[in-house]
Formats: sequence, C-alpha cells, structure tokens
Amino acid sequence: MSVAVVFDSAGTLLRTYRVARDILRGEMLTEVETTTITFGADGRVLVLLHLSSRDIMEAPEDQLLSSYLLERSIGFGVSCSRRVIPADDVAAILYTDQRARVGDMQACIRKVWSCCKKESIVAMNSGVILNTDISGTEFTVTTGGRPFSGAREAVNELHRMGVPVYIASGDRVTSLEQIGDYLGIPRERIYGVATPSMKAQIVEELKEHYDKVIMVGDGINDLKAFQKADLAILSEQQSDSKPDILYANTDLVIQDIREVPGIVAELLKDNRRPGKSATI
Repeated sequence: MSVAVVFDSAGTLLRTYRVARDILRGEMLTEVETTTITFGADGRVLVLLHLSSRDIMEAPEDQLLSSYLLERSIGFGVSCSRRVIPADDVAAILYTDQRARVGDMQACIRKVWSCCKKESIVAMNSGVILNTDISGTEFTVTTGGRPFSGAREAVNELHRMGVPVYIASGDRVTSLEQIGDYLGIPRERIYGVATPSMKAQIVEELKEHYDKVIMVGDGINDLKAFQKADLAILSEQQSDSKPDILYANTDLVIQDIREVPGIVAELLKDNRRPGKSATI
C-alpha cells in the first residue's frame, strides 16, 4: 500500500510566533492565530505579501502601505478567507487602502524578529488582513517560525519508510522552500500560498496517486483538507485551543510531530496483514 503525508507548516512543522497590529484600534496583538482572526468576520481575507522584511524596514514609517506596495510592484497571494473573494477585489482594496502605513508593518516585523533572531533557521512571512465589508485593511500581520524539535527526524523517518512527504501551506513559497531544504523535503513537493480549498484540492489530487493520503494540520484553514484526507491528524503541539469543528473532523490528535511516523507505521502494518483493514 502506498501512503503520502501532507503537512501544514505554521503550528504543525514550525513553532510559530504570530503578531498582528489592529489598524482601527492601534493595538498590537501577540501570539495570535491569524486564521482565527480572518475567520472572525465574513468579509475578511488573509493576504500574503511577497515582500522583503529588510527592504520594508528601510522605508519611511509614515508612508501608506498601499503606496509602498505599488511603488515596488509587490505581488500578493490569498492565504485564506471564509468565502471566495476574487483576486481583483483584493487588489482593488490592497493597492488603494488609506489606513495602514509602513510603520504598522514594521512594528509587526520588529516584534517577531525580537523573538526569533536567535534561531538558526527562521521562516518569516508578512501580510495583511483586509475586510471587503469596509473596503480597507484591518490588520497588518507577521509570522516567524522555526522547525519543531524532532521535525527533521520525523520527516527523515517517513522517507526511510518509503513514505513521501508534502507541504501544503498558506505561507510564501520561498520561505517554505528554505524550511523544506532544512527538513529534507523536495521543492517539487512544496505547495505555498495555499488557501483552504487549494489544500483540499492538493489532497484530492494526491489520492489519485496514493492508496492513502494523511493530512497533518493544526488550524481551521486545514479543515477542508482534513475532510478530504483518508486520515486527518490534528496537532496540538503549539496550542490545544482549537475550534470544536476541527476535533469533529479529526481522526487522531497528537502532541508531538514525532508521533506521525509511528502512526504511519501502524497504518502500513495493519494493511499488510491478510484480511485486516487499517485501524488506528
């Protein structure tokens, strides 16, 4: 039997520190779940910006963020939203917004970097949460993550078992490739800027090539992929504060990524026994 494992990145493969700046209230929010904030209002959409943290830190803090993005021709990707929002609608708000300033993004980057600068390998991503209902930016956000202890060993063990590992994440591809190189995951098996629907589609497409596809995730943006997977594994390694709907659509809950190879080994063992079906 052939098995493939698909991992989310932030909170699943990576211990992630997330901050958001509430533009309307002028407040900095730390250790937040950006997907939870996004799903908190119907018109919100989490937008990943293809920008360099170093470059934006050198820009004038009072410059409109929209102006900065236009000047540098900075692109974006939609990471998640509660409903389908066309890219043209996102762009219309992103590049004309009059609320968020470069300084709001700089504050997020500075906060995350102060916590992650001592790590040997860090994947940083920045973006905004737009709200189509108010036609503006509500939050600037930055995340910084390092691989969980044992993540590389878990991936290596899966590969040793002949089980291919994939990443499907809402993070930037360039950041994911850096992490993939460290973990030993081939770049052609890394899918970045993946919305919840895209993650589900990735799982569905992989099911055409493998007998069983396992999805390992930690957040509400993994829900659709959980529902499509043959086995859904919810990780509480970073946090056990999850929406009930995630548990209702999960087959197993783990506390450590190092548990995954053992689960896969049991699945393979059960399916090799004559007359047995997999029971985990």
